[in-house]
Amino acid sequence: MALNQKEESLIKDLQEQEKLCIQKYTRYAEMAHDEELENLFNTLRENEINHYEALLAIKNNDTTSPQIKHLNAAEYNPKGFHTASCNSRAKEDDAYLCTDSIATEKYISTSYNEDLFQFASTAVRDTLNQIQTDEQNHAEMIYKYKVANGMA
Repeated sequence: MALNQKEESLIKDLQEQEKLCIQKYTRYAEMAHDEELENLFNTLRENEINHYEALLAIKNNDTTSPQIKHLNAAEYNPKGFHTASCNSRAKEDDAYLCTDSIATEKYISTSYNEDLFQFASTAVRDTLNQIQTDEQNHAEMIYKYKVANGMA
């Protein structure tokens, strides 16, 4: 099913948000002091790439769109690297990266929630809903990291 002009515009906007997430997670993985956080950001970046590719397939009316590779936040159990009593600059930096990432995930999740109702295709709405759920899981995983490291 071909997209109308409004739907194409919404997909383009969502792709821009996914690109921003990919860029952030790439940079944040490089900036993280904790290897666990670096690995988390790399995992999230790969998931955002999957989202971008799914949006590209929708935009191109590709019926063989990539499957959404879900991350299960319930299965994520991070180890603590930063102690609760530690007030180091490294912990402060990692906490900032996490807080900013959660804010980004909240924003993009809201965008998906608002935009998915604008699409006529049930299949497209389902895909966007799956991506929105992933974005919520990303935020939960980052929050779990913060809790395990005495940042929340």
